[in-house]
Amino acid sequence: MKEDLKRQIVECVKKVKENNPVTPSITNFVTINFVANAQLAVGGSAAMVFLPKEGELISEVGEATYINVGTLIPSHKETMIGAGNFLKAKNIPWVVDPVAIGIGKTRSEILESFKDNKPSIIRGNPSEINALAGLWNLEGGASKSNVRGVDSTDSVDSAKDAAISIAKHTGGAVAVSGEVDLVTDGKLIIKSKGGSDFMEKIIGAGCALGGVMAVYLSQSSPLIGALTGTNAFNLAGKRASEKVEGPGSFQVLFLDELYKLTPEEISNNDFYVEEI
Repeated sequence: MKEDLKRQIVECVKKVKENNPVTPSITNFVTINFVANAQLAVGGSAAMVFLPKEGELISEVGEATYINVGTLIPSHKETMIGAGNFLKAKNIPWVVDPVAIGIGKTRSEILESFKDNKPSIIRGNPSEINALAGLWNLEGGASKSNVRGVDSTDSVDSAKDAAISIAKHTGGAVAVSGEVDLVTDGKLIIKSKGGSDFMEKIIGAGCALGGVMAVYLSQSSPLIGALTGTNAFNLAGKRASEKVEGPGSFQVLFLDELYKLTPEEISNNDFYVEEI
């Protein structure tokens, strides 16, 4: 099973580098630059939008779309809900990052609208995944959000049941970021190791990961898209942290390491698999 997953990762990475897929993002302006640069580093083509009609238009020309609900601006509610409806109607794969879920009515309304539209991949920290399952009234969900701003107060293992429930509901994949990352499609649990403590010292590592997952999703299944992005970030983060002494230089070198990764290196990052 692991060898088959590794083969699919290699194939996914090669397709991205060959096809340079357009992967639009509707993301927060705090991290928009990092998201776009990370997408470019792995071989994707970035397109960042926030106006309501632009969200639908750009998604139509894209091969997958990324939506991130952090740092909302007034137009985001209409843009994101409209894009979610459009993506479902057109059967275009998409990634959602439920940043800071539970903070504010608008963010909850946007995320509630995504329940029936069923995103292909949902990526978040443990508290966000627990809270989203709760918002959607799924098994394993939390009754209230435990996010602290954009940070998690829960462990990855505590979000396993919520992640499985969400994946079964959407028919896609869920990625939970933490010390050891978890990826599931409701049938398999995959743990991916690596990364760096510096990722917690820079703004946007998780947001950029969601954007990169959208790039890989455009050329693969939700599970492979989520796992490929996770492995790539874990390996690039590990390599970058071995060469720097602080977060400023880490962010720059991280993009360099992400850019240099080969398909085989990404597939060989340390991960293990278990059936549910």
